[in-house]
Amino acid sequence: MMTINVGVLLAVIVVLRLRRRTQARSRVEERNTAFIVLTLGIVIAPNPLGQGIFNVLKQLVSGVSQAGT
Repeated sequence: MMTINVGVLLAVIVVLRLRRRTQARSRVEERNTAFIVLTLGIVIAPNPLGQGIFNVLKQLVSGVSQAGT
């Protein structure tokens, strides 16, 4: 039996949606894309991969904020 990783499926959908031209998008399509990206973030967050991404971003933001002071 084949299983589908929901995070990977959502990531593929996001990449395909963002490759489209900006002028061709309606507000509904942009709202749906934002919803899908938010859902992807929620799905990835509890995973070790999501925690690693979060830690990298946290270090990046702290480094930028310290460089600015």
